[in-house]
Amino acid sequence: MSTSTRPRAVLVLADGRTFVGRPFGARGTSLGEAVFTTAMTGYQETMTDPSYHRQIVVAAAPQIGNTGWNDEDSESVSGKIWVAGLAVRDLSKRVSNWRAERTLAEEMEKQGVIGIEGVDTRTIVRHLRNFGSVAAGLFSGEDADQPVEKLIEIVRAQPSMAGLDLAAEVSTDEPYTIPAEGEKKYTVVAYDMGIKSATPRHFAQRGIETVVVPAGTSLEKVREYQPDGVFISNGPGDPGTADEMVAVTRDIIEEKIPLFGICFGNQILGRALGLDTYKLKFGHRGINVPVINHVTGKIDITSQNHGFALSGKPGEQFDTDFGPATVTHSCLNDDCVEGVALDSGLAYSVQYHPESAAGPHDANPLFDQFIDLMSNHSPNAK
Repeated sequence: MSTSTRPRAVLVLADGRTFVGRPFGARGTSLGEAVFTTAMTGYQETMTDPSYHRQIVVAAAPQIGNTGWNDEDSESVSGKIWVAGLAVRDLSKRVSNWRAERTLAEEMEKQGVIGIEGVDTRTIVRHLRNFGSVAAGLFSGEDADQPVEKLIEIVRAQPSMAGLDLAAEVSTDEPYTIPAEGEKKYTVVAYDMGIKSATPRHFAQRGIETVVVPAGTSLEKVREYQPDGVFISNGPGDPGTADEMVAVTRDIIEEKIPLFGICFGNQILGRALGLDTYKLKFGHRGINVPVINHVTGKIDITSQNHGFALSGKPGEQFDTDFGPATVTHSCLNDDCVEGVALDSGLAYSVQYHPESAAGPHDANPLFDQFIDLMSNHSPNAK
C-alpha cells in the first residue's frame, strides 16, 4: 500500500497545530480537550476514569498497550472507556501480561473510541505545557481526508471545557449499594460525580457499606440511608457549574455528618466553604505529583487528574459559615491547593486520588482517617 493510500489519523488542535499519524481503535471523529498525562503505567485505569470524560489524552510514556486489556482493572462501574480519544507514540504490537484478555486496540474498537499512534507525543506534551490544554479533535479513516482548514473549523466550534457541567453526564441514574466485606461497621453515602470503582472497594475492605447516589441527591433522601458519613467523589467538568451540589454539601455540613471528598469533591467542599475555583493552564495528570500536608509536614507522592483548582494559599487559614478552616495540603510543584478542612475536623477533602488506581499508595491512610472521623462523630453513635 502506498503512503498516499494508507489509512491515516490526524490530531487537530484549536490553535492550528496538527499532528498526522496512524489510526487504531475505532474510525471517525471525536472532539474534546487535549490534555497530557505523565503516568508511565495504568492506561486502562486512566481511560476508564469518568474524570477524563470529553478529554483526548496524550500519553507522555513512549509505549502504550504492552499490558493489553483485562476485565478487572477498569475504574468505571460498567467498564466503559470515558476518554474522548488517545494519542500515543508507540502502540505495542504484542501484549505481554498474563492477565490480558485482549489488546488495547481491540477494546477501543469495540467501544468506539478513536486512537492515533506514531505521533511525536513529546512535541505535543511540550506544546500543551507551554500554551495550555486546548480544544482538539481526533479524525481517522475517511474523516481525516478532509481539508485541514475544515478540521480546524470543526474543532473550534465545540464548547469550551470551562462552564461545562459534565458530572451530570457520568453520574449514576439510580442508587446502588456496594456491601461491606465481613462485618459491617459503617454506612457511607457516596455522591457519584464520576466515582472510580476502586473507592467503594477501599471502603468495603474496611467494613463500610457504600450507598452510591446520583449527583445532587437531597439531604432528605440521604437521611433515609442513616449514613455514618458522606463521601463526594472525583468527576469531570467545571466545578463552577455545581451550584446544586455545593448547596447540598452545605446542608450536610450543617447536619454535622462526617464528610470526606476527593478531586471534584475537594472543589465542591472548597466552594461550600466560600473558596473560588479556576481553570489550570494544563492541569495535573499523572501518578507522581508531590503534595505536602501542612498540618503534619508529611510529603506524599500522589495520583492526580484535574484541570480545575481551588483558589487559596498553602497553609492558609480562613473563616467560613461553619467555623474556621485551613488549606491543609498544597502541591510542591506549583503551590496549587490540594486539600481543605474545617478545623473542627468534621469535613475534609483532598484534590488527589488516595485510592491509587493507578498510582502510589502514600495517601491511602486518608480512608482510615475517615473511619476515625465516623467513629467519633457518626450521627448514629449511641
